[in-house]
Amino acid sequence: MSPEPQPFRLVPGAAGSPVLLHVPHSSRAVPAHVREGILLDDGALERELDHITDAHTAALAALAREACAQAPWQFVNGLSRLVVDPERFPDDREEMLAVGMGAVYTHTTFREPLRAPGVDPQPLLDRYFHPYARAMTEAVDERLAATGRAVVIDVHSYPSTALPYELHDAGPRPPICLGTDSFHTPPGLSAVAEAVFAGFGGTGLDSPFPGTYVPLKHYGKDRRVSALMIEIRRDQYMTEPGGPAGPGLTALAAALAELVDSL
Repeated sequence: MSPEPQPFRLVPGAAGSPVLLHVPHSSRAVPAHVREGILLDDGALERELDHITDAHTAALAALAREACAQAPWQFVNGLSRLVVDPERFPDDREEMLAVGMGAVYTHTTFREPLRAPGVDPQPLLDRYFHPYARAMTEAVDERLAATGRAVVIDVHSYPSTALPYELHDAGPRPPICLGTDSFHTPPGLSAVAEAVFAGFGGTGLDSPFPGTYVPLKHYGKDRRVSALMIEIRRDQYMTEPGGPAGPGLTALAAALAELVDSL
């Protein structure tokens, strides 16, 4: 039996860097015991992973880190979001519960059953979600202690054509969507990102995906923690769905490095 994939990893950066590149949805890894609770056959599971995975975003963040004058820190999810989604609220605050995609998904991107009705999410939350959240909180606390501030840059991608699970699919789908938070995203941060990514055909705010990730300990409480989500439309850098990366990946990594260096 092969060992279980590492759930997450923190890649150290420069001691003086406040920036934490967060990559939550890049992995396709599903541990065997979790796979047993998924209703899809192997082919259907692979197709779902093609659609739901933010493919190559870990590679993009790693390339950006190498290009930075001062290396940022990285926090990378080692498991698929089909195990748990660390960016969801683990309770009734999560709007994606409406389509069966809370912290533990019960339905697929096409709104088909993923897990059996009435499945208890608690074992997966206890084993994966809460340890991830604690580790991410500690990583942010370490940046605050070292530099007096922390900047979480959330690295995502999204499909060029809306999928049935999306709740905000009627709005624009720009090449770069910047997800913001009224408390944690200062105007200067989003303005710099707009300028850095302007050359990719345009940016937009909070459409089709709004918001950004901040640990619950700091969320809405600590303005020393700023955050921005970067959602890259997948046709900018890869073959959809789930295909190889193209030359756009390198250019996007250079832009992300420019953003990090400005912080």
